[in-house]
Amino acid sequence: MSDTIGGVTTRQAGPDDAVAGVRPRWVVLPESVEEIAAVLRACAERDLAVVPAGGGTKLHWAPPPERCDVLLDMCCMNEVLEHAAGDLVVRAQAGVTMGALSGVLAGEGQELALDVPFAEDATVGGTLATGGPAGPRAFRYGTARDLLIGITVVLPDGTIARSGGKVVKNVAGYDLGKLFTGSYGTLGVIAEATFRLHPLPPGRRWVVALLDIAKGDVAKAAELAASQAEPSAVEIDRPAPDAPITLAALVEGTAATGRAAALRDLIGAGEITEEPPPWWGRILADEVLIELRFPPAATAAVLDAADATGMALRGSPVRGRLLLESGQAVAEGELAAIVSGLRAQVEAIGGRVHVLAAPYAKVDRWGQVGALPLMRRVKERFDPGRRMSPGRYVGGV
Repeated sequence: MSDTIGGVTTRQAGPDDAVAGVRPRWVVLPESVEEIAAVLRACAERDLAVVPAGGGTKLHWAPPPERCDVLLDMCCMNEVLEHAAGDLVVRAQAGVTMGALSGVLAGEGQELALDVPFAEDATVGGTLATGGPAGPRAFRYGTARDLLIGITVVLPDGTIARSGGKVVKNVAGYDLGKLFTGSYGTLGVIAEATFRLHPLPPGRRWVVALLDIAKGDVAKAAELAASQAEPSAVEIDRPAPDAPITLAALVEGTAATGRAAALRDLIGAGEITEEPPPWWGRILADEVLIELRFPPAATAAVLDAADATGMALRGSPVRGRLLLESGQAVAEGELAAIVSGLRAQVEAIGGRVHVLAAPYAKVDRWGQVGALPLMRRVKERFDPGRRMSPGRYVGGV
């Protein structure tokens, strides 16, 4: 093997380059879309398995790859290529961190309305590839998939394809943005992304209150969501099953203080602050991280199901999305039992349980997935050689 792969800067991999415990042989650092294409063509010729990587904040999420010869490090793809402030649109390379992007946009009084965990280090490509979890303001603005209006990807054979804004070459019949978001690098490499932006609001206020679960106060979250005060987010946090639940609601824009006061009146308690609570939009521990999706009307039942896990709980009851995280080690058998118990209760009320991160390969992360045959056909269409992050997605895709 030469000192480069596809003529692109290459180095030997070390222990810190491991992907969910699987150590690659080489790390390649492309600096353009064309260099990514050259790397993937070279890997196709040699049947080398490739795993793309951004800031590494979620590289331990998802199952380990079946094999990993090349780690494609996107750190050098770190430019904001175009910011059309008048059109509220930005185009950035996949290696741009969300923190850096936020700084550029704020200079023009704009933002990408995503509350991304680990934002200072998480990259544009990694945020899309993992597909979430969506932050608090997804209640109003939607997820990364909703705000994405164009994407450039490189397919496993080195083909460069574009979809959405400023289309140069497309893949007929596929919406590449939606397809690649949440695909964990199993279909190809996200190289560039174009997003729809929003103006920075002139004001923000949070209403923070403790809930009395015994009195059914959790139902007040739904009242807040329907309020004419139009909150951008309604979140809850419970650091332990025996701890009280904190409710926080965000209002943005004009007359934020008055609108926040209206929400506080609906709750019947709480304080209005100019800063979010310290847990807002954060993931504090993700060695074990479980996502619960459910009909918002079933929030009380989901909270009951979560009690037995002993884990911290955080998320949006009005979107039907909660995260469970463990701040301490959980044995494999114990975690498997927790997940199985959660699925039995949450699926019975029309919900889903997804294990985002766990240190054990044998834990069932996805449960039953009805669309699995379709996902396998898409994988076969895009990556018949199974060279892109093999085994990292649903059903070993």
